[in-house]
Amino acid sequence: QVQLVESGGGVVQAGGSLRLSCTASGGTISTYIMGWFRQSPGKEREFVARVTRDGDSADYAAFVLGRFTISRDNAKSTVYLQMNNLKPEDTAVYYCASARAFQIGPMDSPQKYRNWGQGTQVTVSS
Repeated sequence: QVQLVESGGGVVQAGGSLRLSCTASGGTISTYIMGWFRQSPGKEREFVARVTRDGDSADYAAFVLGRFTISRDNAKSTVYLQMNNLKPEDTAVYYCASARAFQIGPMDSPQKYRNWGQGTQVTVSS
């Protein structure tokens, strides 16, 4: 089974930027839709972004549209989340996950994703 490991989290001031990486080992990610989710204390895990297998198309949650960009490099088995203009409400643990393609319905539900990383903490100070 492919193992996913996130990195790149940290503490940043509001308005700053971070780039998260999710690197896979033990297999390829090229056949999977890849997504980023986040979870803050007391809240359910929520969808942030997802990218198609070839990287040609992406979807975003409304609250990150225009600020975050998801991308992937299948040759490096890595998915990225570029986060700009960060806000204190973006503070959360960020997770990457993989999902099989050709599932019915929107891909913003955590239940569609079967394989998850351990998460990386992002803290945005005001």
